[in-house]
Amino acid sequence: MAKKLFVGGLSWDTTDAKLSEFFAQAGTVASATVITDKFSGKSRGFGFVEMSTDEEADKAKEKLNGQELDGRKIAVNEARPQESREGGRPNREFRGNRGGGRY
Repeated sequence: MAKKLFVGGLSWDTTDAKLSEFFAQAGTVASATVITDKFSGKSRGFGFVEMSTDEEADKAKEKLNGQELDGRKIAVNEARPQESREGGRPNREFRGNRGGGRY
């Protein structure tokens, strides 16, 4: 399984295709995704790239970290596993009495 890379500092104009094309200079890109806001559809300024091999991922991290893409310097790091949200956030189902509702 190839390493997944976190890419931060992306321009709002960067698309999945541009990200994939940029990382192709380091090897074969398995996937490239710019994370967008689910309501507005705008880029959130970061994304993930998965390279075909660990060696290509290391090369991409070494070669592309600090380089400019769409007018912005990007940061490339190895992605960390997503943390579980259970227990990490307060239970939003019961927020106490804040008025506004009728019983």
